[in-house]
Amino acid sequence: MDIILPVAGFGTRLRPQTWTKPKPLVSVAGKPMLEHVLDRVLPLSPEKVVFITGFLGEQIEVWARDNLEVPVAFVEQPEMRGQTDAILRTRDLVDGEALILFPDMLFEADFSPLRNVDADVVMFTKEVDDPSALGIAVVEDGRIVRLVEKPQEPISNLAVIGIYFVKHMPDLFAAIEEQMRRGLSLKNEYFIADAIQIMIEGGAKVVPMPVTEWEDCGNAETLLSTNRYLLSRQNAEVSPRDGSAIVAPSYIAEDAVVENSVVGPFASIGPGVTVRDSLIRDSIVEERALISDALLDRSIVGRRARVNGLARGLNVGDDAVVGA
Repeated sequence: MDIILPVAGFGTRLRPQTWTKPKPLVSVAGKPMLEHVLDRVLPLSPEKVVFITGFLGEQIEVWARDNLEVPVAFVEQPEMRGQTDAILRTRDLVDGEALILFPDMLFEADFSPLRNVDADVVMFTKEVDDPSALGIAVVEDGRIVRLVEKPQEPISNLAVIGIYFVKHMPDLFAAIEEQMRRGLSLKNEYFIADAIQIMIEGGAKVVPMPVTEWEDCGNAETLLSTNRYLLSRQNAEVSPRDGSAIVAPSYIAEDAVVENSVVGPFASIGPGVTVRDSLIRDSIVEERALISDALLDRSIVGRRARVNGLARGLNVGDDAVVGA
């Protein structure tokens, strides 16, 4: 099995963090979002991981080559024309089974049934209260028979979350080519739901498989929610710091300096960060940032940023300066 990770997007909903780094490298609970995703799929022992890159893609390539032991490959999507335009670019690299993940969310799922699944496509799903902003699947007799993007009528509450297992990738590539021939796009972007619907119409067996947890990371609010979720599941001990109180659950990098401060709960303090005379809770502070004389609550502070003085609810990107 190969892993395909489309990571070419601009991440506009997560700005200013994504002006200077791709969304999958934004930190949450002590490490990049992308690393959390890979932690959940690398136990499958994939033959290779294929990254579809775009904006700031060189940063993802450097990170992957430095951090992954599994073989990696890279293709570029130079123009944002949607999900299947991206996936089609892997056709010279992938010709068998593949797990496709859109890594702007965190999840918990059991992938072991995939080894013996009797289906052409598996779409991972989660029941939600309000499916109107999501793609949903209509299921009959255990098979997905219809896919609807952002339904106005609640015909199903089974949301498709962005994880797809495809038994034979050339079948999906053929469906994508047919999708493009038919011009099945929305605002000049091609979506995977339309390609899989074509497979369904051609007789492919498409089945749902549940995830037990699903945490969106698409904007600042949901990123902080995911940070809380991950920290609450981590039982790692945090070393006490002189003159400071650390309130669990929190993450503090080993080389971070925390002086005369209160950190936590739900604080994630990255490598090389310095925190002095401050209170930080429910926040993410990325590597080498400097926080002094500050009160941060529900905040995101980018790499190397400097925050001095009283502040609440900040969302500042890399190298920003707030206060004196």
